[in-house]
Amino acid sequence: MSDSAIHAIAGAAGGIVAMTATYPLIFLSTRAAVETKNEPKSTYQAVIDIIKREGVLGLYSGLDSSLLGIAVTNGVYYYFYERSREAILRSKGAGAKALGTLESMLTGLIAGSATTIISNPIWVVQTSQAVRTMGADNQPAVVKKLGFFETAKNIIAKDGIAAFWRGIGPALILVINPIIQYTVFEQLKNFLIARRTTRLRAAGGAAAAVAALTDWDFFLLGALSKLAATTATYPYIVVKSRLQAGSTKYKSSVDGLLTILKEEGVEGLYKGIGSKIVQSVLTAAILFAGQRRIFEVTKKALSPVIAK
Repeated sequence: MSDSAIHAIAGAAGGIVAMTATYPLIFLSTRAAVETKNEPKSTYQAVIDIIKREGVLGLYSGLDSSLLGIAVTNGVYYYFYERSREAILRSKGAGAKALGTLESMLTGLIAGSATTIISNPIWVVQTSQAVRTMGADNQPAVVKKLGFFETAKNIIAKDGIAAFWRGIGPALILVINPIIQYTVFEQLKNFLIARRTTRLRAAGGAAAAVAALTDWDFFLLGALSKLAATTATYPYIVVKSRLQAGSTKYKSSVDGLLTILKEEGVEGLYKGIGSKIVQSVLTAAILFAGQRRIFEVTKKALSPVIAK
């Protein structure tokens, strides 16, 4: 099995762990992003209101499709990212071990575009599940919660197959999110390794010694890189969520941004950003640390099989 395939498996597994741990925050940010009323509400109050109306399990509406989505998204992303990364490094010649800024961005663009096109239908289902019990006035509609396949069936019956690619415009624009994330991550990682390697050699280490990063380093680098990416792209996340939820109000991504700005002000473009940033940073931190560890364990476990 190639390293790219193992990275894909590790990315999918790490994503499932991270998504399960942080899903209520995803649910809250999705609800807040789709809500068009200017009604300030703290995360705590939002949680209390949902629990009162829908019970504790209400915070996990759409978890099934989210777990499928994150497994597919991360698996596809890591596969294409690692394959693209390997190809670029090979083209640079023997001994090349790190990507430059533009090379990191190109790699992220390739991986992100492929992932977005393949996984968008899953996120349309997840968004539909998350907002299903919201009434027009943010009161719970008396409806039965639906599973992944029931929700998908309803979407097809109501809007056709094409509905699974609602929001694909802003979703493709949001490919810049992982590009920013992975570019920042790669450059911070390269900087940290170079700095520690210099110190290691200066302290008497071997001339060829290279410093290794810890799980905690990967956790912090993942958190910082995702914080930068989410803050920069959040307005498009709001537009994408509303389109995926079925809104026909906006003609395009830009029209959505301008309409929200006109009707709801700047704060409308950042609804739910608090819980989204906490969730995104925690997810990325857990994912980067977990994916690396799962990759190492999986490769070690498969080594005897591959050797045969």
